[in-house]
Amino acid sequence: MKTLLLFSLTLLTVFCQAQTVWPQQIADPQFNPHVERPTYNKNYPRVLFDEAHNNFHTARGRYKPFADLITNDGYNVVSAFKPFTKSSLETFKILIIANALGAEDDEEEGADSSAFTEAEISAVHDWVKGGGALLLIADHAPFGGAAEALAKRFQVEMSKGFVFDPEHSSEGARSILVFSRENGLLLDHPITRGREEAERIDRVVSFTGQALKAPDGAAVFLKLGEGAKDKPSRTAETSVSVAGQAQGIAFKHGKGRVVMLGEAAMLSAQIAGPNKLPIGMNASDNNNRQLALNIMHWLSGALK
Repeated sequence: MKTLLLFSLTLLTVFCQAQTVWPQQIADPQFNPHVERPTYNKNYPRVLFDEAHNNFHTARGRYKPFADLITNDGYNVVSAFKPFTKSSLETFKILIIANALGAEDDEEEGADSSAFTEAEISAVHDWVKGGGALLLIADHAPFGGAAEALAKRFQVEMSKGFVFDPEHSSEGARSILVFSRENGLLLDHPITRGREEAERIDRVVSFTGQALKAPDGAAVFLKLGEGAKDKPSRTAETSVSVAGQAQGIAFKHGKGRVVMLGEAAMLSAQIAGPNKLPIGMNASDNNNRQLALNIMHWLSGALK
């Protein structure tokens, strides 16, 4: 237990340093994206991966491990470099947007302004309503602000701040959040059950992020605890309660499906610091890798 505590505290220190200096976040080149039994061996679902909105996470960059993993599961991943329109979306089954920004850099003025035009928001909304599937990932500030207008079109509210929960964290590291069946914050849903016992999820770890307020009828599968609070900045002294809100929600919209996550590192595979500590899907203390696959299975319809 002492060794685990030391590791967790070291991980927190390294990760917080990485959060302060963004370039330190590096995709793990040793991550193994192999899938033993790919879900799709034919009729590969086409996935559009957004890279047109100053995205901090892209299929060729910090989210390459995730993109490689789902490619090996049978998805046909295509990067998008143009604005969303009816025609640009119509041949795709799933759209992935990860940490879009309203400016080129997260520290620039306007980074938290909408990353999407009203025309793009309408195009995405109508495409989902007609049968498309959206995975929208928006982290803590400024990413929540950049995705807020798109989320609101689906009646999802974003806190846009920084979430902390000392009671449900990794060995007291209050910004490394733990969602498990044991602590009651990992809720039952096809995404957490999987298609068989081997795909069952028991523990998910996230790294700060923001809070999501789900619309009526939506399923929360990563629930924030009663002591969870949201701060406008990482060092702010003021905070508001986000008890019972979420970092993972899923719902149907018209003929389509939507999953929204309030934290991005959970589906990454990063190495941090001189000791190259694993953060995300490459860590051994979570089921984040299976979460990534199960989310895609639900969005594509392999999970009902």
